[in-house]
Amino acid sequence: MTELAQKPTIAHDDAGPNYLKAGSGALSWLFTLDHKRIGIMYMIGVSASFFLGGIIALLVRTELLTPGKTFVEADTYNQLFTLHGVIMVFLFIIPSIPAILGNFVLPLMLGAKDVAFPRMNLASFWFWLFGGVLALASMHMGAVDTGWTFYTPYSTTTNTSVTVTTLAAFILGFSSIFTGLNFIVTIHKLRPKWMGWFDMPLFLWSIYATAVIQILATPVLGITLMLLIAERTLGVGIFDPAMGGDPVLYQHFFWFYSHPAVYIMILPAMGIISELISVHSRKTIFGYTLIAYSSIAIAMFGFLVWGHHMFTSGQSGLMNMIFSALTFTVSIPSAIKVFNWLATMYKGEIRLNTPMLFALGFIFLFGIGGLTGLFLGALATDIHLHDTYFVVSHFHYVMEGGTVMAFVAGMFHWWPKMTGRMYSETWGRISALIIVVSFNLTFFPQFVMGSQGMPRRYYNYLEQFTGYHQMSTVGAYLLGLGFLIVAVTLVASLFTGKRAPANPWGGATLEWACASPPPHHNFAKTPDYRAPYDFSALRHDAEDGGYRSVPSEEV
Repeated sequence: MTELAQKPTIAHDDAGPNYLKAGSGALSWLFTLDHKRIGIMYMIGVSASFFLGGIIALLVRTELLTPGKTFVEADTYNQLFTLHGVIMVFLFIIPSIPAILGNFVLPLMLGAKDVAFPRMNLASFWFWLFGGVLALASMHMGAVDTGWTFYTPYSTTTNTSVTVTTLAAFILGFSSIFTGLNFIVTIHKLRPKWMGWFDMPLFLWSIYATAVIQILATPVLGITLMLLIAERTLGVGIFDPAMGGDPVLYQHFFWFYSHPAVYIMILPAMGIISELISVHSRKTIFGYTLIAYSSIAIAMFGFLVWGHHMFTSGQSGLMNMIFSALTFTVSIPSAIKVFNWLATMYKGEIRLNTPMLFALGFIFLFGIGGLTGLFLGALATDIHLHDTYFVVSHFHYVMEGGTVMAFVAGMFHWWPKMTGRMYSETWGRISALIIVVSFNLTFFPQFVMGSQGMPRRYYNYLEQFTGYHQMSTVGAYLLGLGFLIVAVTLVASLFTGKRAPANPWGGATLEWACASPPPHHNFAKTPDYRAPYDFSALRHDAEDGGYRSVPSEEV
């Protein structure tokens, strides 16, 4: 840390009325340049997408309750699981943490008044909204049935709305690029003079690494989707072998983006967990520098491992071996984070409140997801497990058990700051318990099914898999109940929750130095130095239930 570490921490800043009262009416929100309001609008839209995708997932699981037809035909089933994937990946999980928590928290953590380019920030939201509406509108034009990967040559020949859906994904890519560019410039240019790179909270490191991937990888997907649209509309032979194209080329292009996109999803989640583990264990983060560098390492390795999705595509044995080795290498920086989180909790004052329970759930579920990835990175086992339910389960343990758990943990952690209201800890803890248990009930049987050869995406299946599918379906409905409790708990707090103190958890990062909810311009002046994981200058205030800073001579 810098020599300014001897300065006393600041008192809670008061820069005027909070951002929720800075204007009234729908237009004051839709055309706002305030990063906090844009984050709230993203929260509403992304959450709606999540629940729509969740409802479709329940329909898929209901159909799989029995072999053969349960309530829909095979074509409808294909459309349902495709829509589930498209909505969850492009409308929810990729934008969720950067667009909501990144937008809201990042400038506050920097002590800045806003992001570097507020108008670009608003444009990113409008691109997301327009792309999302277009994607949902395509459902009425013959919902796409290709799977969320839009694999050729089927996607170039089907009569469903592939063109409109891929155009929507292309537009959504601009939202992702704008957000990433904004965050990189904001971190470079709007840090206070005393905040060096290794004075930043680890959440900012993870958002920075994510932004690099967004800027470098997303254009590849955009070009690929435009080529697919050109092939469908103009008859240009690029991917369709009937026109002299190569469908494997599409896979290379798609996964060159989509595997880095996995880290667009998981890196911000890891940043959240780094913050929560330290704050709710009341202990300085263990191995700060290694965690920071591991975020950059994950972003770099993410561009080098796309070929492990294609072990069965016919690529050379040498390339398979190289991609397999690189896949195992990327596990090292992820393991560094997990071990450092565990070391941080060691002998810490762990508080099992709602954010911490979800953070612990993340470590457990992400650990299972990461370890099962080893089977898919090894050539001998992947050949057997490829395109089975083992892959489905692994993916959901990493993405839902990882990213979604961290997202919910972060929402509970920063909800008092965002809204100025506390929620019911009892119901929050109940939701965490239900979600962790039901998640395992939903997806762990799929590991068994996959290892026994149950292919993914199949409408029908052998009788021997019926019990596993029924367990997954029951678990899915309980999982939906858990997330419903989360939503009700947070929304109810807006009406019945007690007023939140400025610093309810005793966090040391700068967002806890302003009022809850934050003022319109965040800070009246640039904050003085605060070590992001030094809790020694914070004392519990029995009067408002939060924590306050004390002068250094009282520490």
